[in-house]
Amino acid sequence: MSIQLSRRVVEMEESATLKMAQLARELRQEGHDVIALSLGEPDFDTPDIVKNAAKAALDDGYTKYTPVPGIPELREAISKKFKNDNDLDYSSAQIVVSNGAKQSIANVCQALLDEGDEVIVFTPYWVSYIAIVKLAGGVPVCLSAGVEDDFIISADQLEKAITPRTKMVLFSTPCNPTGSVFNREKLLSYANVLRKNPNIVVVSDEIYEHIIFDGERHTSIGSLEGMIDRTVTVNGFSKSFSMTGWRLGYIGAPLAIAKACTKIQGQFTSGANAFSQKAAVTALEQAYGEAAEMRDAFNQRRDLVLRLLNDIPGLKTNQPKGAFYVFPDVSSYFGLQSPDGKIEDAEDLCSYILKDAHVAVVSGDAFGAPDCFRISYAASEEQLRTAISRIQSSLIKLK
Repeated sequence: MSIQLSRRVVEMEESATLKMAQLARELRQEGHDVIALSLGEPDFDTPDIVKNAAKAALDDGYTKYTPVPGIPELREAISKKFKNDNDLDYSSAQIVVSNGAKQSIANVCQALLDEGDEVIVFTPYWVSYIAIVKLAGGVPVCLSAGVEDDFIISADQLEKAITPRTKMVLFSTPCNPTGSVFNREKLLSYANVLRKNPNIVVVSDEIYEHIIFDGERHTSIGSLEGMIDRTVTVNGFSKSFSMTGWRLGYIGAPLAIAKACTKIQGQFTSGANAFSQKAAVTALEQAYGEAAEMRDAFNQRRDLVLRLLNDIPGLKTNQPKGAFYVFPDVSSYFGLQSPDGKIEDAEDLCSYILKDAHVAVVSGDAFGAPDCFRISYAASEEQLRTAISRIQSSLIKLK
């Protein structure tokens, strides 16, 4: 029997971060000491207060199906969080809890996009944005900025990219993969453009909002004048509270979009699991202290990584203001020769580093920035020192 897969899955690219993590695991299984700086996963454990809340929920019998958009007490806690942290007025009816922020974004795209609708994506972008947009029938329109601009596009770029087919603008702040933060002034410049185009929905992925440094303050574009009624704010628990395996994300959205996302989720997965949601209420109400401790540790690691990278000739780095990534421009190494052949691009360079240094990083191609690669510093300082020393030794070998 010849099985023919759908065009959409054949044309879909595999997640580059997950692919590199798998290659790293395979090398480890062969006995190599591999340091993985490829996944966007905090290395800290989930705070005990959150884990204990989940255990209590299990003991209390929270093991049944949940309402599709989330349990009422979590939606109310998220509504309060939006108001207190972000100056966003989303009622609990405008909140939809999903199995991770990735599903939240997919729900929104499925709810809003028809075939041929254009989605402006700020580039570099998180690896799954493009696939999610395409699966919904959308056409990604990528706007790029380089390391010299802190990877932050201008309002003029945004305005010039808008066409009658533009349906959505999608970005993350703090940004994965660059760590760039879109400050209030920059977001105001975007809002001034978007208010002239009332049919465009903004999807703002803010899952790294509590991992922010250097005195920067997080601003939600939905909090700016005239933006709340056309903004979907995406967030979750995986990064700030180190709850990656708990699979909980959420949106605040105009009511019509929230209802549409609930309708879609009801047909795909139904509600997220019960005891994770109960624990998430505790995270929002009682775990900000632990989140701040993790942020401070990430800040120290960022400074360490930047110091170490600055000792490697040929790398161009900026100073990311948030998240836990550094995204150096490595194009000066293209065209050089490794023992296995010429380094043509960042994919070749990452493969060479994995094989020679046993360090896993992710090519910038996956993020729409082929001159770069992403280093996640969600690892111990000892691992980071060792990994970057290995990378430096490998790069020196290139001729």
